[in-house]
Amino acid sequence: MRHGRARAAALTLGAVLVLAPVGSTPDGCGDLSGGRLCVEGPVGGEGEFTTRYVRHGTGADNGHAPTVRLGYQRKDARITAFPGWYGTLVTKDGSAALSGRLDTEPGECVRGLLHHDGREYVTEWLCPH
Repeated sequence: MRHGRARAAALTLGAVLVLAPVGSTPDGCGDLSGGRLCVEGPVGGEGEFTTRYVRHGTGADNGHAPTVRLGYQRKDARITAFPGWYGTLVTKDGSAALSGRLDTEPGECVRGLLHHDGREYVTEWLCPH
């Protein structure tokens, strides 16, 4: 764990949010070079969905906690919807999470969104199995 924190401390904030291939990524998640973005919720039904960003290490922001906008996007066989946003907040201890209720249809998929510094980042689609 120390090696990962030391490596993360050497990254700039811009590099933290660049997608990077990393081993096995859980459904509904996307690995970033300095962290992971995930969406969780009951796809194919109604319930609470959460988009969560967790940085690896704590020194990558040079003492400045980044402000992020978190949300979601939905798709089905016909259309990919416009983004929906839960809100904006400052990361605390290297993480941020916001939630909201969605009513998703069977066969509909959801992915998490993060907007920071003029760029958007997405997770893999979370679909019913």
